[in-house]
Amino acid sequence: MARKKKTGSETFQNFTPYKPKKGEEYMGEPQRDHFKSILIDWKSQLMEEVDRTVSHMKDEAANFPDPADRATQEEEFSLELRARDRERKLIRKIDATIDLIDCDDYGFCDMCGIDIGIKRLEARPTATLCIDCKTLDEIKEKQQLG
Repeated sequence: MARKKKTGSETFQNFTPYKPKKGEEYMGEPQRDHFKSILIDWKSQLMEEVDRTVSHMKDEAANFPDPADRATQEEEFSLELRARDRERKLIRKIDATIDLIDCDDYGFCDMCGIDIGIKRLEARPTATLCIDCKTLDEIKEKQQLG
């Protein structure tokens, strides 16, 4: 069953949930391959979006005589570029996560070292914190920012 996950403005598609076998080692080769595949597909989709944006901006770029039309186009391009910038940062994060998989260091919390969990990683493949540490991190951030 293919599913589509959405995280903010980013999506990754053609995703089949991983079904661990009884007694299977956490983050063994099959699981690492599963997540690496998800990340590579997601990165590919983001790169396609970048290419579409470049094509769109080249094709749609026009020097409208009406200042309102020019302003509308500039705002549209600005929003599109802002979205691509967020995706560029996400691509870097995906690359770093793929490196973690290659180093057999993926799927464990950076703060406490416990398993992040397959379901959490499928919801957010670039997660580096378990749900408990992420919750504490958000509480601390909220307290610091007021």
